[in-house]
Amino acid sequence: MLPLQNFKDFISRHALFNAKDKILLAVSGGKDSVLMAHLFKLSGFSFGIAHCNFNLRADESQRDETFVKMLAAMLDVPFYVTHFKTKQFATAQKISTQMAARTLRYHWFEEIRNAHQYTCIALAQHQDDAIETVLLNLVRGTGIAGMHGILPKRDCLVRPLLFLTAKEIAALVDENKIDYVEDSSNSSTQYARNKIRLNVIPQLKEINPNLEETFEHNIRRFADTELVLQQTVADLRRKVWIEKQDSFCLPIKSVAELIPQHLLLFELLKPFNFTEAVTTELLASLDKQSGTSFYSSSHRIVVDRENLIVTALAAAHTMPQQLIHPKDQLVHLEDMQLLISRSAKVYFEKDQLKAYVDTEKLIFPLVLRGWQAGDRFKPIGMSGFKKLSDFFIGQKIPLGSKDQVPILLNGNGEVIWIAGLRQDNRYKLTENTRSVTIFELKHLRS
Repeated sequence: MLPLQNFKDFISRHALFNAKDKILLAVSGGKDSVLMAHLFKLSGFSFGIAHCNFNLRADESQRDETFVKMLAAMLDVPFYVTHFKTKQFATAQKISTQMAARTLRYHWFEEIRNAHQYTCIALAQHQDDAIETVLLNLVRGTGIAGMHGILPKRDCLVRPLLFLTAKEIAALVDENKIDYVEDSSNSSTQYARNKIRLNVIPQLKEINPNLEETFEHNIRRFADTELVLQQTVADLRRKVWIEKQDSFCLPIKSVAELIPQHLLLFELLKPFNFTEAVTTELLASLDKQSGTSFYSSSHRIVVDRENLIVTALAAAHTMPQQLIHPKDQLVHLEDMQLLISRSAKVYFEKDQLKAYVDTEKLIFPLVLRGWQAGDRFKPIGMSGFKKLSDFFIGQKIPLGSKDQVPILLNGNGEVIWIAGLRQDNRYKLTENTRSVTIFELKHLRS
């Protein structure tokens, strides 16, 4: 028998969603997410199932996709699936495979949620996942926020299985004869989380057999402690910050009175994106000559004789990164659109606002973003590389405008097109081209 009442009570207690909401379930095919799908069905909630095929485990990845598709059909709910070239994306973005998979799946989940009017996205994480997250955060270094691990609800993400342990989930699946598929990578210690799950937690359970219950209480206390800290800092911010037309001032005498000084100053400066390292350097400079400056990604602090003066940097607006999937036909930018079409007829028109690309050379998902330092490409008609920064200078693009030029990249990280300006030579049409993908940049206002 499944714990339907406990499931509903947990959702209600943490206000995860309302009974009439549509929920998008992230289902891998493993026992955790499959149990979650059955609980949603038996509880009468409206939901759809989304599955990511990361193409990391050959035939096993396809097996998982087929299983989840059949599960959605059996439960009679909508099914959404996508395929990622995860390793290529990880290489292009210079991140780990796990981080690449995380980035890709959450971006796609949000796309599906918005496109089909789902209220939130349900993830099948449980109490053991929460323990692993806390331990990982401790090993890597964390503040109080990292100590509470996984929360039942954060923005549009909900975790309705946090009332269960991995052992309880395994028992429920076995008792109720629920089919699922096993991910072979779960037994690999290649990943840090798996090392903690397979090697560290069993040792901790020898010390404390009730580890899950202990961590559940600890996590609740850490979450409460964070709320107290946030309230304290909010009250303190209202008392000590002096807001002016174009800056914020923090009296140095107020900094001297902070207890504990480093923690509270770091929290006061956090909205301006200053790091703990800068906070340490700043405190060490307070008794030295005034005029010293410290920088974050968005602000500057000047140490004056009596005040810390915080001002915003005149940073250019950064174009958000967007992923383009094989079936996408339109991508919205702020005052532009990127139209995408395909043609079996191989043809080309000379138009700077269009790029004609050999379809077989595309590796999805493509990436559309602003330029970054170090970007380079092979301008069409040339065999050598050219830095985008040098290209912009040659094109007489104003310094403040280059951040607004969309850059289209292939899934392997190579530049395909400096949108509206120049295509990369590697993706031009050749005599071997059999299909063309056309990218067209449209300006919505002059």
